[in-house]
Amino acid sequence: MSDSALKDSNPTWHTVTVRIPFLTHKHATIAKQVIEVDAELQRHAVKRSLIVENEDLVATFTTLTVRLARLTINGFLENVDLVTRTIEHFGDEAESGPITTS
Repeated sequence: MSDSALKDSNPTWHTVTVRIPFLTHKHATIAKQVIEVDAELQRHAVKRSLIVENEDLVATFTTLTVRLARLTINGFLENVDLVTRTIEHFGDEAESGPITTS
């Protein structure tokens, strides 16, 4: 059996866990719900688990390569940044009810 065939039959997975603190449990839950809608592009090579623990969003990524781990986490952090900025900008207004215009 060639080295590449052996590697393909017994891949080494890499696991990374990222913990993102939010101000409230509700904000962490919103972030989880928004981010989990999008599936990973390479489902065969990237596995993702999102959970909320108290006020933290905990993401665990298992990937076939370190490079994929870096790319996946980078994309995840970009999404977290967008969700966080959106919550900061609209969070209080959204919870107080619909915005009315005159």
